[in-house]
Amino acid sequence: MRAHEAGALHADISNRGPAWLRTPEDVNALVPALWPRNVTRGADGAVAVAGLGVRDLAAEFGTPVYVLDEDDLRSRCRDFRAAFPTADIFYAGKAFLCRAVVRMIAEEGLHLDVCSGGELATALAAGMPPERIGFHGNNKSVSELSRALDAGVGRIIVDSFSEIDRLTALARERGVRPRVLVRVTVGVEAHTHEFIATAHEDQKFGFSLAGGTAAAAAFRILDEGVLELRGLHSHIGSQIFDASGFEVSARRVLALQAQIRDARGVELPELDLGGGFGIAYTSQDDPAAPQDLAKRLHKIVDSECAAENLAVPHLSIEPGRAIVGPAVFTLYEVGTVKDLDGIRTYVSVDGGMSDNIRTALYDASYSATLASRASTAQPLLARVVGKHCESGDIVVKDEFLPADVQPGDLVAVPGTGAYCRSMASNYNHVPRPPVVAVRNGQARLIVRRETEEDLLALDVG
Repeated sequence: MRAHEAGALHADISNRGPAWLRTPEDVNALVPALWPRNVTRGADGAVAVAGLGVRDLAAEFGTPVYVLDEDDLRSRCRDFRAAFPTADIFYAGKAFLCRAVVRMIAEEGLHLDVCSGGELATALAAGMPPERIGFHGNNKSVSELSRALDAGVGRIIVDSFSEIDRLTALARERGVRPRVLVRVTVGVEAHTHEFIATAHEDQKFGFSLAGGTAAAAAFRILDEGVLELRGLHSHIGSQIFDASGFEVSARRVLALQAQIRDARGVELPELDLGGGFGIAYTSQDDPAAPQDLAKRLHKIVDSECAAENLAVPHLSIEPGRAIVGPAVFTLYEVGTVKDLDGIRTYVSVDGGMSDNIRTALYDASYSATLASRASTAQPLLARVVGKHCESGDIVVKDEFLPADVQPGDLVAVPGTGAYCRSMASNYNHVPRPPVVAVRNGQARLIVRRETEEDLLALDVG
């Protein structure tokens, strides 16, 4: 379907981010909010990052490939450090983790949050000081907790009474007193997809504030005296733009802090308000800057502490997506272009749901651009799809690309740093793509491409 034929379909496009595009000039434009800070379109019309063109990157590393703008990631770490100078910034490793990224965030002064034994192993292998690691998870195993204790991680966020009992027994055996926070389910309905909202009552994480189990968990830890209860933790969800949810959460958690003080005479010194800060996936997304988040969060914490006659606790937050998400784009090669007259045009690329499951899983919206060249062709309303055997294998639901898009072209999808490589699969036995970091005109491989030999190595039958 050509752009001038889109007509009424335009009003129904679910991905309204690029819906303003109408001219070839618009199609060739890059919306700054969607791309890493060092991405440009060169004189030859090709997209470049930190001085390296995507055609050269594709020739050296193949496609699909995740391209990480290292200076962009580092600058986002610094933005959070500057906005929250007295807080601990825990990078949420679940968004994307490899040894190189661990070293980057450590060098920028951040802490690291992990939520599995594998993530902990990666952090330790990369040299992250264990005292700067926090350990999350709703079902940590005995072996995972044992490793965390033996490594000396800085804090463990407990999520159930079973875990409290398990950790208490392990700590007694070792004669250690690990620092813990209690994860509190505060009953906030975050404005996000239900699968990534984590503070309403009907979900698997944390102790209920309304049901009284959060207070009971804190009392059990304090009464047994084996674990060192440092504070409370709240995380309301992911990809959140409305800061009011964080404000409500802070107010409710601080009320619990006051309840614990009144009941046990203990004023907990720490408060973690979690992460989940949204990023721009389309031009319609308007995420808050770190300094704006900091201003609102500090204001509510200060006012609530004054109202409850509490000392202001040491704050920590856990941005993951907000740091790595915008720093990465995925580069694909077009394999087929199929024009279904009167319906839509399908542009098939050499990846798909195995390297980005979010569109299929969360109905997530993305943008895309023709990256290997500029075009003077009229805009074409297209759907960018993958190569997998699923009709739901969609990368970008609706996007304007030049009408002359063709096999062999390179298409880039921004905002793929978070929950793409970390949730990637081998569906259809497709090897997972590599991750390439680019800085100062130099590219280095930080996660290599999987091979068929890698797949077969696990097949022992």
